[in-house]
Amino acid sequence: MPIAELQVYSVEEADVSGGVCVVRVVGGTARAGQVYTAGGLRLGLARIEAWGAPRDFVDPPHAARVHLTGPMVALLSRGQVLTCVPPAGHALDDLETWLATDPPLREEPHPGPLRALAVARMHDESLPDAVRLRWGRVALAAVARVEHRDAVERGVERAAVRGYLIERFGPGPGGDPAELCREVLALIDLTPARAAAEARVWRDLPRERILRLRRIKNLLPWMTLVRAHLAADDPLRAAVDAWTALAPRLP
Repeated sequence: MPIAELQVYSVEEADVSGGVCVVRVVGGTARAGQVYTAGGLRLGLARIEAWGAPRDFVDPPHAARVHLTGPMVALLSRGQVLTCVPPAGHALDDLETWLATDPPLREEPHPGPLRALAVARMHDESLPDAVRLRWGRVALAAVARVEHRDAVERGVERAAVRGYLIERFGPGPGGDPAELCREVLALIDLTPARAAAEARVWRDLPRERILRLRRIKNLLPWMTLVRAHLAADDPLRAAVDAWTALAPRLP
């Protein structure tokens, strides 16, 4: 997908917080919520007006009146081109600061691409451990922003990130294995005995119940992964063992 680019026609108003410009889209698709760069500084595309009405997006070769955030707006000049920043173009520090403001979901980078970027950086062994841990926290924040079908689907993604961090970096820096196990168990609405009974006849079950068993199965590897980090006398070990033994029989 082409990267969005805006060419400035005029700056109508501007102050230290941002301003309003008339621009022409010369590449890609401009969308409200995107971040642009000009002269090494960032500007946020807050709102778009075109054809006399608010718009979510505008594409080439159309012109639009755009509301931009950031003090750089006052320094823009006619003919200057603003380039949209792709997800991978955002610095870790900037993402952490941005996420701390609990930004609207329409602002970019969107949750899905941000999650993919953060998980990839979390796994990148060329980065220092401290940086990978920070990317892991960004991944968890992105998972929280992604729209999921239900709590179990979100739980699977959270458990995958948390389980990896604990296994790779150990309890403490990577997180709390007992807390992860408790969180996963709280999402399972069946006892091991009931799940085992359903697993024996899963081919005869309604589709919804088969999918429920499958979602439970998707949660289990992350508890199994961190079991060794639980205290020897932690009763969670027995619960993890019961579900781990059952996992191969689930659909």
